[in-house]
Amino acid sequence: MRTRGRVQPPAAGALRFQILGPLRLWRDGVELDIGPRQQCCLLALFLAREGRPISTGDLVELVWDENAPASALNVIHKYVGALRRLMEPDLAARSAGSHLLRHGNGYLFTAGPGMLDLAAFRGFVVAARTELLAQRRDEALDNYVEALRLWHGPAGGTSVYGSAATSIFAALDGEFLDVCTAAAELAVTLRQPARVLAALRTAAAMAPLHEPVQASLVATLAAAGQQAEALSVFQAVRERLADDLGIDPGHALQAVYLRVLSQTVMPAPVPGGEPRAEAATPGSWSATASLAPAQLPPDLPTFVGRADELAALSRMFDALCQGNRTSPLIVAMDGMGGVGKSTLAAHFAHMVTDRLTDGQLYLDLRGHEDESVPAADALRSLLSSLGAEESGIPDSVDARTATYRSFTAGKRILILLDNVRDVAQVRPLLPNSAESLVLVTSRRPLVGLAALDGAHLLHIDLPDMSSARALLKRRLERSSHRPGAELASSADVLEEIIELCGRLPLALAILAGRLSARPRLSLAAVAAELRDDARKLAAFPGGSGVSDPRAAFAWSYRQLSPDAARLFRLTSAALAPGISAEACVSLFGERPQIIDALLQELTEAALLDEDDKGRFSSHVLVKAYAQEVFLAEKSEPDRRAAHTRLLQHYLHSSYHAVVMLSPRRWPIAPPPASAGVVPERPGDYDSAMQWFENHYEVLNEAVRHAADLGFGVVPWQLALTLQPSLQWSGRFHDWQDVMRVSLRAALDNGDRVGEAHALRSLAGARHSFGDNEEAVELLKAAQQIFAEHAMLPEQGIVHTNFHRIYSELGRHEDALQENEKALALYRAAGNEQAEVWALEARGRSLVQLGAFDEARDALEKALALNQKSGRKTDEPEIRMYTAQYLVQMGRPLDAADQLDQALRAAVGTKNKVDIFQASTLLADVMMSVGDVPGATRAWRGACDVMQDMQNGGTQNMRDAVYRLGTRIAEATGA
Repeated sequence: MRTRGRVQPPAAGALRFQILGPLRLWRDGVELDIGPRQQCCLLALFLAREGRPISTGDLVELVWDENAPASALNVIHKYVGALRRLMEPDLAARSAGSHLLRHGNGYLFTAGPGMLDLAAFRGFVVAARTELLAQRRDEALDNYVEALRLWHGPAGGTSVYGSAATSIFAALDGEFLDVCTAAAELAVTLRQPARVLAALRTAAAMAPLHEPVQASLVATLAAAGQQAEALSVFQAVRERLADDLGIDPGHALQAVYLRVLSQTVMPAPVPGGEPRAEAATPGSWSATASLAPAQLPPDLPTFVGRADELAALSRMFDALCQGNRTSPLIVAMDGMGGVGKSTLAAHFAHMVTDRLTDGQLYLDLRGHEDESVPAADALRSLLSSLGAEESGIPDSVDARTATYRSFTAGKRILILLDNVRDVAQVRPLLPNSAESLVLVTSRRPLVGLAALDGAHLLHIDLPDMSSARALLKRRLERSSHRPGAELASSADVLEEIIELCGRLPLALAILAGRLSARPRLSLAAVAAELRDDARKLAAFPGGSGVSDPRAAFAWSYRQLSPDAARLFRLTSAALAPGISAEACVSLFGERPQIIDALLQELTEAALLDEDDKGRFSSHVLVKAYAQEVFLAEKSEPDRRAAHTRLLQHYLHSSYHAVVMLSPRRWPIAPPPASAGVVPERPGDYDSAMQWFENHYEVLNEAVRHAADLGFGVVPWQLALTLQPSLQWSGRFHDWQDVMRVSLRAALDNGDRVGEAHALRSLAGARHSFGDNEEAVELLKAAQQIFAEHAMLPEQGIVHTNFHRIYSELGRHEDALQENEKALALYRAAGNEQAEVWALEARGRSLVQLGAFDEARDALEKALALNQKSGRKTDEPEIRMYTAQYLVQMGRPLDAADQLDQALRAAVGTKNKVDIFQASTLLADVMMSVGDVPGATRAWRGACDVMQDMQNGGTQNMRDAVYRLGTRIAEATGA
């Protein structure tokens, strides 16, 4: 032994601290009880940060996470005092002592020589690396061995808890793992593997999913002559990776395994003799040629769901077994990275292996990596697996393909080709046997394989919520640290985690593995990480052979053309529930003719998905990745410009659509759009209504987004363009919500005119819910602002709104006065369509006041003006008011005729509110003349359209149909 340093035993009266394993403290050679749990955690933190100050604020967060009590600071001070007295029992009251010193607003712990195992560990590691630089490898190994002897398990042991504190000690454990792998490599090279085996076993137990450590243990065991244990360790790690993460061992671990199998790992020397084994000769694998290959990766024991996909695969396979085929059955599964294609393929393959008697071949073509497996190399691997002598494998791809087809001719063989890049990579690997099954997985749909080779294409989508829930729970339940009771009590948190992961199986598997490996990490802490959109992907640790979501998406991103990559980054600005191709034109801001091709490229790369309404959206984690690269590659002005173009697209398109619906409602023209914005322009009334129906969700979100950003568009201007469509479709809650958002934004910005518009529209929404008192107050506030700014037409609309409310309250004289004011303002503004509103409202009030002749004249004039304009949007109400007049005149059948016409006009304008009102009025008139079947038909029509509204209509609507239904039931004796 050439050790240049060693941890010295503590001198008499000295302190000695252990942090590299269970937390322990000795004084004068006697181990001490450190105290309660939080005091232990505090000491562990001080030891881990020895020589570096920690603020009291950080200590509070580290000890309690987000659940600190009000007395936290006092508790910290109390424990610090107790620890000082524990270290130095003779310490005077209020004295800081020698080790735990006050530093600013926190504390600093210092340890003397030989006191702290962590300091000694780091000293040995530095010495080892220094010796390596000087080419003194034996001395370096001595120091590494001394460093590793100081570890006794996870740093801090059970004294550490809470997500914040755990990360500090996980970093310490990482130092140990790194030193272990470095020491193992050096020990094997120096033919001294036994010196590091104990430490490697400790490290492997601490980090069962850390592939570099596990690979080092396998290699070191083999070098020590313990091949059987080395292979056993590899098998255990492979099963653990499959169970916990649903993945195969990484390339490094697999390479070590193959070297052990072929005995190319340098064994330890045998005293007095040669090494136990030599490297295998190139042709040694042919010894197994007589055995049928069985290369499938293990079936995942936690596999759940996929019933529809398995049923489809079974139907295809049954057709293969019935014969009459001239080529192999090829099934190409495509889907986004991490969706579970490989897992599904392996699971189904295991289901049918007993019916494919000539064996199973498996090949990972690594198409999702930058250096995928060339067809020539893939053929070499397959031929070797089929028993071909290495020396007999031809050099050219064509010759290898021909040889491969000869080997597979007539065989009943299953071939799983995983992670295929494209059709060219896989076509040479198809067997020459009509009785074989080929399962292919790829990110992209392999359309060419279907067209040229008869492959069945099977798209693999995200699992449904119940399957995702079962997947996560089954994985967590396999961990002894997560009992079923804990999972049951955390059901809501689990549901949130699944939703925040977008039900992506890879993401759920990694989180389950992370939670299993870190029993002190709470489900709530994981959910909190996932809620942070800016750091969502950080919740999925990569490396160590684990393909995390970021890595999966990054490969697809790197394969994109420059323009498609730019559009992908820009889609991070897209709003829920998705973005149309037309909106993408404005978002991209240039060359609109290329957008369709770019969207197709992104869809084929599984980075975007198109729904049945032509909207493009990305998975929640894919969108998080798009946001990451967008933030990394674009400046703040560029990002601001992209958001602005998108919001302006929605504002200008919505403006054009509402003008088509109501050209005379004084829609407020928006400011000119930015360069590159290409708004949509519906060509007629029906197109405009359909445009709003297709976009209402994203338009509502755009109002909120504009308010949150504080730039792009003025929220109330966009909200006002939405009002007619939201009102007529019965989306009263959305109408109310967007106007409240707009009102807050206008108030925040001191926009008085915007405030007035939002108040007036919000009053209409509140009136729809029957809250007339609040509606009146809102209208008064709006009227005052419009008057201050001399906005006459807007004042006229407010008076019309007052008329409607007062009419429903039975205040018909007040209603008529409000209408006269509105009519005067409309005529002064020269707006004939608005005059129609005033005339129909006047007729309604006059009917209620008994002035029937005047009412008839007003309504007839309103209908004539409306028909002259060619617009049908006001006809339903005019005819409904005319029907009320006819009922009062004792002409119910004429009233029913008017209501029939009103109903047809309302259906033509797609105004659900008018359809409901006309139907209920018609049912009432039918009941008055004893036509119960006619009343029932009209009542059912009212029920149907009400149920089609948001939240099933308003309470007033539900009360109205209930009363009508009761009358009909009494009339029929039901």
